[in-house]
Amino acid sequence: MNTTGITESRRRDYLNKIQMLRLMDDDFFNKCMEGSTECVELILHIIMDRTDLKVISAQTQHTIKNLQGRSVRLDVLALDNSGRQINIEIQREDKGAGSRRARYHSSILDANLLLAGENFEELPETYVIFITERDVLKKGLPLYRVERCVLETNEAFGDGSHIMYVNGENRDETPLGRLMHDFSCTDPEDMNYQTLADRTRYFKKDEKGVGIMCRLLEDMRNEALEEGKREGIEVGKRESVLNTVRCLVADGTLPLEKIAAFAGLPYDEVKAIADNK
Repeated sequence: MNTTGITESRRRDYLNKIQMLRLMDDDFFNKCMEGSTECVELILHIIMDRTDLKVISAQTQHTIKNLQGRSVRLDVLALDNSGRQINIEIQREDKGAGSRRARYHSSILDANLLLAGENFEELPETYVIFITERDVLKKGLPLYRVERCVLETNEAFGDGSHIMYVNGENRDETPLGRLMHDFSCTDPEDMNYQTLADRTRYFKKDEKGVGIMCRLLEDMRNEALEEGKREGIEVGKRESVLNTVRCLVADGTLPLEKIAAFAGLPYDEVKAIADNK
């Protein structure tokens, strides 16, 4: 197992964590889908009820930026044989699957699909699919399909934009219910779909696959440590500035407006420090 640089105690901890991971955990889902169009295709066949659909490519952790620089990282972005662009998102937290986020994902796909001079009618169909651990829309349905329609006639608008929510709580004896069962499994031997079971088994039981997962967990740990350091530095810088402000206020030589300008703080914050000295 290639886990160079990982201590034995951390490796044991990672091995335990790996055995508890499920497809409903987004980092594990992304790793399982990485390079596996077969897995993505199986999932889309079941959710979209389109067995004619053929996945041409599937990218994981694909980042797209808008013109203002606001980026979004897509769990999976797939392209099928009809040119459809399909975004699959795993969400364990309800707040991460809100209607406006779905709208944003849909719009950012559209914004990057046409080149200069291309006709709007050439815009391909897009799907944004949220697979959620709980029933986010709370209507007790296994699947929710969101489409634009003309309210006065109740007719489909037909703009080619589709949003779907898959209720991860569903465990009925349909293909979709069995798929959601598989998404909740920690043991590949308990899974219904062989394609997903084989992929999950690779990262949980195969030496090479487990090594990849250990390295992923180590990278995630290191990133978290670096982020903590950066946040700690920022907190330390702010505390240093506040200490300087307290000293200047206590000295009483400079007016509060100048102290605020010098420290780069709002006047009200400096005044609150002065009031509470």
